[in-house]
Amino acid sequence: MALSSTVTHRSKLPDVGTTIFSVIGQLSSQYGAINLAQGAPNFPCDEALIASVDRAMRAGHNQYAPMTGYPPLKEALAEKVSTLYGQHYDVASEVLITASASEGLYAAISGLVHAGDEVIFFEPAFDSYAPVVRLQGATPIAIKLKVPQFAIDWNEVRATITPRTRMIIINTPHNPSGQVLSAEDLAQLAALTRNSDIIVLSDEVYEHILFDGRRHHGMATHPELAQRSVIVSSFGKTFHVTGWRVGYCLAPAELMNEVVKVHQFLMYAADTPMQVAFADWLREPAHYQSLAGFWQQKRDLLALMLQESPFELLPTAGSFFMLASYRHFSDESDSEMVKRLIIEHGVATIPLSAFYTDGTDNRLIRLSFAKDEATLQAGAQALCLLKAR
Repeated sequence: MALSSTVTHRSKLPDVGTTIFSVIGQLSSQYGAINLAQGAPNFPCDEALIASVDRAMRAGHNQYAPMTGYPPLKEALAEKVSTLYGQHYDVASEVLITASASEGLYAAISGLVHAGDEVIFFEPAFDSYAPVVRLQGATPIAIKLKVPQFAIDWNEVRATITPRTRMIIINTPHNPSGQVLSAEDLAQLAALTRNSDIIVLSDEVYEHILFDGRRHHGMATHPELAQRSVIVSSFGKTFHVTGWRVGYCLAPAELMNEVVKVHQFLMYAADTPMQVAFADWLREPAHYQSLAGFWQQKRDLLALMLQESPFELLPTAGSFFMLASYRHFSDESDSEMVKRLIIEHGVATIPLSAFYTDGTDNRLIRLSFAKDEATLQAGAQALCLLKAR
C-alpha cells in the first residue's frame, strides 16, 4: 500500500508529469517493441575501455576525485580541444568534469541564470532545457526552427532578444533533427551577442558524430564566442557508455567559477574510475576521430533499408537520429502514429511533438540508429510493412 502524505506543498513544475516518453516506454515493454526510440547504443563499448576502468578500480581509484575532475583527464581534454578546435582552456580554472552532460547543463543554467532573466532556446529541443530554466525563476523563450531544414532564423532571434535576455542555448549537432550549425551561423550568433552580457550555453554532446565530411562548428572554434560560452559535452555519448554518466564543461574562468559553485553542492565529483579510464582513452585520437565514419555507416544502413517504407526521410548531418515524415500518407497525430507503430508493428519511435513545449505536430517521428545491425534491420522491416490510412 502506497504511503500518503499529509503535507501541503506547492510544485515548482506543476505541468511536468507523465510524458509521451513514459507512455512509449510502457507500451514498448508491453508489446516487446524493437527499440528505435532511445538515444542510447544497444551494443557494447570497447572491451579495452572496460578493462581500463577495471585497472583503475584495482589500482585504488575508488574514492572521491578532485571536485573539478581528475587532473590527467582535464589535461587530456584541454589538449584535445586545443588540437581540434584551436581554443586553449586553462586546466585549473576553465575545465570541469561533471557527472553527465545533463548535470553540466543544470549547473551552468543554475549558476548563471537569475530570477527574472529570459533564456532563448530553439525547438524542437532536448526536454530538460525549459524546466531547468523555470526552476531558477527565469523564463524560457522558445524559438521554433524552420521545418524541414530546422534552420535558425537569426532575424527572429534578433527580434526576440530583450534587455532581460541572459542566455541563449545552442545544440549542435542537434537532437532531434540531426542538423548542425555552420560557420555562418556562428558569425550571426557572434554579431547578435556582441557588446552584450548574453551567455551562450552550447550543448555539443554529439560533437564527434558528423557526416559527409562536415566539420564541427562548436563555440570553441570561434574565439569571440568562446569568450562568452559554456560548452557542455559527454564522454558517455562519445564512447557508447551513456550509463557511466560522465561529461564536461568548458568556459572562461569568470563563468566557470559560477558553474563550479553549483557543481560543488550538486555532485561534488564525477565517478573516479571512469575518469581515470577516459584520461587514458583520450590519449589515442583514433578513439574519437573514427566515430564519424562508424555512425555514418549506421545512418546509411538504416536509410537504405527504409527505402521501401512509406516514410520520407529527412537528411541528417550529425547525431545518431533521423526524422521521418508521414504527412503525405496519413493525417494521424505523431503520437497516434507512434502508438500504432508499437501496437501493430512492434517498433518504437519518438513523436517529434514531444520536443516542443506546446506540442507542435509536424507529422514527423524520430528514429535512432544507435543500434546494432540486427536491430536496425528488424526495425526497418517492421516500418516497411506500414500501410497508409
